[in-house]
Amino acid sequence: MSNLARKGTQPAPQQSEQAAAGKLAPVTLSPADHDSSAAGDEKELESAASAKKRPASTAIRVLRGLLKTILPLAVIALGFAGYKYLKATRPEAPKQAQLERAFAVETVPVMRAAIQPTLRLYGSTVAGRQVDIRALVSGRVIKTAEELRDGGHIAKGDTLLIIDPFDYISQRDEAKAQRAETAARLREQEASLASDKTSLGHAKAQLELTKADVERAEQLSRRGNLSERSLDDRRQLLLQRQQSVDQLENSINVWEARIAQTRLAGERLDVTIARAEKRLTETDLIAPFDAYVTEVAAQVGRMMSNNDKVATLIDRDWIEAQFSITDSQFGRIVSRDGKLEGRPVEVLWTLGGQTFKFPAEISRVAARISSTSGGIDVFARIKDPKHPVPLRPGAFVELALPDVEFDGVIRVPNSALYDGNTVYAVIDKRMDPRPVTVIGSDGNDILVRGDVKDGERIVVTRISTPGKGVLVKELAKP
Repeated sequence: MSNLARKGTQPAPQQSEQAAAGKLAPVTLSPADHDSSAAGDEKELESAASAKKRPASTAIRVLRGLLKTILPLAVIALGFAGYKYLKATRPEAPKQAQLERAFAVETVPVMRAAIQPTLRLYGSTVAGRQVDIRALVSGRVIKTAEELRDGGHIAKGDTLLIIDPFDYISQRDEAKAQRAETAARLREQEASLASDKTSLGHAKAQLELTKADVERAEQLSRRGNLSERSLDDRRQLLLQRQQSVDQLENSINVWEARIAQTRLAGERLDVTIARAEKRLTETDLIAPFDAYVTEVAAQVGRMMSNNDKVATLIDRDWIEAQFSITDSQFGRIVSRDGKLEGRPVEVLWTLGGQTFKFPAEISRVAARISSTSGGIDVFARIKDPKHPVPLRPGAFVELALPDVEFDGVIRVPNSALYDGNTVYAVIDKRMDPRPVTVIGSDGNDILVRGDVKDGERIVVTRISTPGKGVLVKELAKP
């Protein structure tokens, strides 16, 4: 059957070969051909037998693979089932009673009171008065003070520098000479005025006599005792006397005007002399107050122009501490006291591990609120910046500013506050919460109001799991 099948699967080649052979010539089989044909038939029979055995071996291999996969899973399942069985059937161990944990804490007793806390603020010192002192006159510097250098100490009234005074002495002396000349001219004019006034008196007397003589001559002329010519001569003399009086009066008026001009010229020269004297004194540049010296620009031999900068002076007696307070602090103090100026402040300067204290007083408040910090700049003038040690601008300082007084508040450490609004009292060795409201602060302590009774002890030790009923063990009570 297999041979037929195999022959059926290859008909085309055999038929084509036969057809080709038929066309070419008749074929005759030899005994060798019969033997090769028989050998081919035996190979075909062996191939058919091996094809029958092939499906059986494939099934065996599949079965073996399944067994290799299923058996480990079955072993694992049986082991897990045995573990669960043993766990379910094991005897239970007797449970030990758990002890409640007690937290060791420190407590403090509290009491309501009126408390005025102190605000701890920070700032820096600044110059209350700082002046760029400049040359008042122009000229060459011929001398400077030894302390006219950066960091120097200048006392009020000290001469900082001297500018060559020669030109200013010359101007003053020239003005004085002109003033003396004017004074002499004034005396001359006054003498001429006096002479004309005397002459005017005499001329007026002569005029009166001439008038009387003319009146007598007119009477005589009417009686025919005097000729007309004589009368005319007397009248002519009267006119001459009158003319002399008028001339003297005009001359007196002129002298008086000239004297007034000369006096004004003298006054003007007096101003010139005073200005020259002042300019001469300004060749010596004087320190206006006790000061620290910085930014020195003048040296001996330098030509200074008017208004050239010589140095910067910082008043040693006027040092201020500049610091900021929040708008809430400012509003609280101002609403209670009405103003911030005049409030005492203590300035603390730490230098070389030692803290120096300077009493001060708030002198002024900045006109504007800072847009960056939201606070208000405040200036406190230090009463004596020279003691106990000299305090200069630029030092970082701490300030203690008394806050307003709070009535009926409780002072507790910061560590006693939980969640921003709760403290815990100890009642029968257990924590009991007390709601509170924070009113203010005082250093490391806070001021609160709330449902806390006087004398209750408040937990001040931080614990990880606070809550109502937590068992605590108080340490030594203060």
